Amino acid sequence: MAIHIRSNAEIEKLREAGAIVAQTHKLLEQYIKPGVSTYELDQVAEKFILSKGATPSFKGYGGFPGTICASINDEVVHGIPSHSRILKDGDIISLDIGAYLNGYHGDAARTHAVGHVDDEALRLIQVTQESFFEGVKYAKPGHHLHEISGAIQKYVESNGFSVVRDLVGHGVGTELHEEPQIPNYKPIGRGPKLQVGMVLAIEPMVNSGDYAVRVLDDEWTIVTHDGSLSAHYEHTIVITDKGHELLTEC
Repeated sequence: MAIHIRSNAEIEKLREAGAIVAQTHKLLEQYIKPGVSTYELDQVAEKFILSKGATPSFKGYGGFPGTICASINDEVVHGIPSHSRILKDGDIISLDIGAYLNGYHGDAARTHAVGHVDDEALRLIQVTQESFFEGVKYAKPGHHLHEISGAIQKYVESNGFSVVRDLVGHGVGTELHEEPQIPNYKPIGRGPKLQVGMVLAIEPMVNSGDYAVRVLDDEWTIVTHDGSLSAHYEHTIVITDKGHELLTEC
């Protein structure tokens, strides 16, 4: 399948959807504290997204039951919101949020500390975020996709962590997941050349231990195989003639 090149009109719609995702992340920050359930976070997010005239991208996608993915500690991605998942002091939680507006999706993820978190967990969160920005230094016309991937991997591994190999970023547009796939490690080859109008969800998923992961019996939640902590950071971006623009930033 070809990589879509979006028009200015399409990018404006993607920008609007991305703004709702960014605003939802900002809203949820104030609710992330010990004693709160991931179901409560999910309900706050859904109410807000709907209030903006959008719909949650994830709810019902492939049968997923929640508005957000809420992944705690060793959960890498796709954690299902639940009344029984109560945040505790010292946890870290990754929130992945999507919004669909006027035919286009926005998609972004952040990892947060809950209460008082140890230094290593804080460093994992920081390195994951920083690895995204190391990668997008290459998100400009004329560069190749796997330059982004290689920069993410190099930065993560230089800090003693590992990048998940089984999960990737992706294109975003009228579908939540489009071409191209965007690994967070350097595969063989340079990958497609980046062009103005490409819209990409770049999302490092970083483990404090080994990169291997497994799927739980709920057939959604993906966890680290060794039980180590995992963090996630994602923006939807568009390639511009000047480089790139973050579409999911407040």
